[in-house]
Amino acid sequence: MSEEKEMSFLGHIGELRAHLVRSILAIVILAVIVGFNINWVMDHIFFGPTRNDFLTFRIVNHYSRELTGNDSFILPAQFSVQQKQLFQQFNVMMAVSIFSGVVLAFPYIVWEIWKFISPALMPKEKKNSIFYINSIWILFMCGVLTGYFLILPFAINFGLLFKVSDNIVQLFDLSDYTTLFLQVTLGMGVVFLFPIAVYILTSIGILTPKFLRTYRRHAIVLIMVVAAIITPADVLSMMAAALPLVILYEISVLMSNFIYKKMQRQYLKNGN
Repeated sequence: MSEEKEMSFLGHIGELRAHLVRSILAIVILAVIVGFNINWVMDHIFFGPTRNDFLTFRIVNHYSRELTGNDSFILPAQFSVQQKQLFQQFNVMMAVSIFSGVVLAFPYIVWEIWKFISPALMPKEKKNSIFYINSIWILFMCGVLTGYFLILPFAINFGLLFKVSDNIVQLFDLSDYTTLFLQVTLGMGVVFLFPIAVYILTSIGILTPKFLRTYRRHAIVLIMVVAAIITPADVLSMMAAALPLVILYEISVLMSNFIYKKMQRQYLKNGN
């Protein structure tokens, strides 16, 4: 009997390893594809938020001209980044390629996770889990896109236009810009998964909607701290990060309340 359980356990470990290998392979393949197109990726995506024709700036300036007659954001025509270390460009290329591979492969990674856990679920649970599994990669992608199109442009705009003296020459380091890019986009992608954490904690009885409502003010303060960590020091980008997080928190409260009431009804039904 113990040998049967041991073989079953080893079988699960082997299956998990297979899912992990496929997930890592997907990341590597997509990272290699990005690496072969790194010039286009760097010029049009990585440095996209530094140009005046970036989508966010075009939209904001369009409405700004409608209201005030002037553009709100006018970036310098040239955004020059300096390389201070011998292999800095190569390291950045690797970081951008791997990051792109993770982001692009994330839906597939989540699907592999679901394939691993789905055999242990009941048919009804399996049907319901599809929605929540899809919500994971959708929320992550929404977070990455929010960081890229909303927070990063405002942060770069503030960093480029803020001057305390005309005698100071702005020289931007490639590694600093890379850190800012990855910190904002990946950070927002992770924090956008907060509703999933609320769903899990509510489902296992650790979290209640009453707790979320009672400590709403504390949560908002914590959200501001997280927004300050993810973004640079300027207030504009911090508020741009905090606003969607506050909205996500309110959505999480509603979701927790729905799950909690559903669990109570199920408990009363089983009790009767």
